[in-house]
Amino acid sequence: MKRKLILDVDTGIDDAIGILLAVKSEELDLIGITTGCGNVSLEAATANTCKVLDLINAPSIPVVKGSAAPLKRQPHFEHKVHGTDGIGGALQGVTSERKITPGDAASFMIEKIMENPGEVSIVCTGPLTNLAKAIQQQPAIVDHVKEVIYMGGAINGIGNVTPVAEFNTFADPEAASIVLEAGVPNLTQVGLDVTKQALLTEEHIEAITEPALHDFVKQSTATYRKAFYEQNGIWACAMHDPLAIGVFIDSTLVKKAACSVGVETSSTFCDGMTVWDRQGKWGKPVNVEVCMEVEAERFLSLLVDVLNRS
Repeated sequence: MKRKLILDVDTGIDDAIGILLAVKSEELDLIGITTGCGNVSLEAATANTCKVLDLINAPSIPVVKGSAAPLKRQPHFEHKVHGTDGIGGALQGVTSERKITPGDAASFMIEKIMENPGEVSIVCTGPLTNLAKAIQQQPAIVDHVKEVIYMGGAINGIGNVTPVAEFNTFADPEAASIVLEAGVPNLTQVGLDVTKQALLTEEHIEAITEPALHDFVKQSTATYRKAFYEQNGIWACAMHDPLAIGVFIDSTLVKKAACSVGVETSSTFCDGMTVWDRQGKWGKPVNVEVCMEVEAERFLSLLVDVLNRS
């Protein structure tokens, strides 16, 4: 039986590739995509989501708008990496006639989880604003959601937006803190500790045989790969968000450690930092399984194989 999934996105480049992976995977029943502010504005993220779904002819998947801003902060966009449109200009001039499903993301999450207790999982590839709002509105969902996987944080390495903070957590640290402290029984963090190892290269792109998807991935990642090269000296780009979906598809891709993790929300230098209490100084219980190691090439092979499915 296919596993029910809600995908929560702020559709930039790697979210878009993640959507392709989730839709084309034969293991998943994608019951809805919720959008939010993050890499780009809510409106841009929603438009990009619709364009990507149209690209692979997936008209039946509901798209539901969520938060237009973080819980307490101003939006922090990432146009340098993702371009002004969020997907590197790959679908410039394309418009979608898809109708957005009425309602809001938090209510959609609550409705689907409570209607299907123990059956619906959520994978978040943007800031955790929508999920935090859902938990605030209906705390009981933490006992009925099957699994939550989120791309965010970095507990063993450096950040990618500040010296210590990863973008999604930095963009809405208050939301991340709510999710981490909510007591979700099956919560997994897919952070920079592993995603910076999952590097999409020209070789991987050329292995995508479906012309439309090959062209989209190649064009959308061009600016991203250039920025990654300038910073890291490697002509590639990290598949942050697709890896979170990959972990949902096949959890054996990673090795995890049970951790007690908090988020810094009021620091001059460390806002958005995910902090692992390695020594148990807080006296708080374990709250998240953190991905520590990844079989990167096996994941990238999975990604290419799924994109090549007819």
